[in-house]
Amino acid sequence: MSDSDDAGHADRTSAPSARAEGSQASGGPAGRRGRGWVPGSAALLTALIGLSDILGIFRPDLMQRLHKINYLVPGTLTNVTRSADVLIGLMLLMLAHGLRRRKRRAWQAVAALLAFDIAIHLIHSQRIVTAVISLVLLIALLLFRDEFYAEGDPRTRWRALWVFGGLVVADVVIGLTYILAARGLAEDYSLTQRVQEVIYGLIGISGPVQWAPEARGDLFNIFTSALGIFTLLVTAYLFLRPAEPRARLSRADAGRVRELLAKQGDRDSLGYFALRDDKSVIWSPTGKACICYRVVSGVMLASGDPIGDPEAWPGAIGPFLDEAARHAWAPAVMGCSETGAEVWCREGGLSALELGDEAIVHTADFSLSGRSMRNVRQMVNRVAKHGYVAQVRRVGDIPRPELDAIVRAADTWRGSQTERGFSMALGRIGAPGDEDCVLATATEDGVVRAVLQLVPWGPDGLSLDLMRRDKGAQGGLNDFLIVETIKASSSLGVKRISLNFAVFRAALERGERIGAGPVLRAWRSVLIFMSKWFQIESLYKFNAKFCPVWQPRFFVFPSTRDAPRIALAALEAEAFLVWPRLELRRIARKLGLARLGRAPRREPAPQQ
Repeated sequence: MSDSDDAGHADRTSAPSARAEGSQASGGPAGRRGRGWVPGSAALLTALIGLSDILGIFRPDLMQRLHKINYLVPGTLTNVTRSADVLIGLMLLMLAHGLRRRKRRAWQAVAALLAFDIAIHLIHSQRIVTAVISLVLLIALLLFRDEFYAEGDPRTRWRALWVFGGLVVADVVIGLTYILAARGLAEDYSLTQRVQEVIYGLIGISGPVQWAPEARGDLFNIFTSALGIFTLLVTAYLFLRPAEPRARLSRADAGRVRELLAKQGDRDSLGYFALRDDKSVIWSPTGKACICYRVVSGVMLASGDPIGDPEAWPGAIGPFLDEAARHAWAPAVMGCSETGAEVWCREGGLSALELGDEAIVHTADFSLSGRSMRNVRQMVNRVAKHGYVAQVRRVGDIPRPELDAIVRAADTWRGSQTERGFSMALGRIGAPGDEDCVLATATEDGVVRAVLQLVPWGPDGLSLDLMRRDKGAQGGLNDFLIVETIKASSSLGVKRISLNFAVFRAALERGERIGAGPVLRAWRSVLIFMSKWFQIESLYKFNAKFCPVWQPRFFVFPSTRDAPRIALAALEAEAFLVWPRLELRRIARKLGLARLGRAPRREPAPQQ
């Protein structure tokens, strides 16, 4: 695998490979032939033990037994044992998911926590049943340790440590501020004693500071314990979450991908979108095929067909599945063709689901005449009457100052900072190397009001990338630009144009026909309801206006059990599902700190 983001993985193309081109992918790592019941059972028992530890602190007899020896270390033993039970229980609950995904780090952490948990149960709380179950699970984990093989991303671990240190510092500052504002101390304590009180409070232990009203001390203990638990949860999440390497296509890899597209790019209209900057690439041993992908929420997500010679596709699919198995990522493919779906299912033992249809217009057969094109014809004529003028040019033919002005105008029309698209979006305009892309612009009195970009699809095709327009401009500009692009296709040497992808197009079309069954009608109603957020129906109707040829596209995934998880990852990759996050980079830009601490990017050495 060639990762351009310094993720620490070696390029598999430079190492000898026992897998020949076209061989079966079933001979991958042992993880794909492991016992499926082991990680699931271990995860369930780990979660139950963790839940038992958390609920166990509510047992009054436990507190009574601890108070019999509490005079030896007043207040400490009770707090320590109670905090340890809660913290171990929370950790086990979070680690259960890592066990189910065969994570090696999760296995190591669970084994250590179980050993500590057993000691607490036997020595202090005398919970024999829970201790025995924990012991059995610990022995089972040691016996089946080879089942937990999945590697993690080293950056995830280091980031967790940095966040842990930052949160601890913040907790101490918050705790000291609380002590200063409370004004309820029995005496004037030193700064060292106050810091010690805060640190002890984070782990649930009473410190040297005595509070005059004991109620304030209890409130302080609750407050600091909550901060400690929050710090632990955030650190554990960052430490155990699915690894997501920062995918970035290097210039060397991009050059090799462009060479394959020049030879085999006419096979798939989505091939050029493999050149997105947020993708990594895996090569076949001979370099005749590759798969570009991105890791999202533990899903190794590819889009379209593998690039290159179809006979070499199995040579790239095998390493792709091996890499997914080694990290316990779920492999999936969005929007591949029927041929691609057959190869994926045959080589990887995966399942395929028809996801929708791609609208393809053959420019020689396109005409605005006829009743079926009435709406498009009227829309185009209305836009032209309002004085709009279209220009359709290759990006390389547009002067750089004019191109920069077009990009700035298009950026101002974006409704949000989130850039949607993964499988059918390039995510940039006018970048070096994209000179063969086609840019169609609509101007009104010399002012650009709409932009449409299409990327190359082999030597004689184009694939629609983005459509943006000024919200205050005349409606129908997108229809106008598509028609003008089709009219200019002969001068561009273009014979076919791929439009938007229509998800579940067949269900929408057949569900409204007379005689459609209740199940199909119900499914169509669900899709129409979801169209309020995902534009399912609107994209289908937009594409259908141009009377295209529909080509089916497929969604490939391991099993039905993984389908919901992969669907959420796909929505996240396409930016239809955006998790809230603190945009530190945007804040830094506003503060003038954008260049602070930014190291120059190093390009990896060209692959041999």
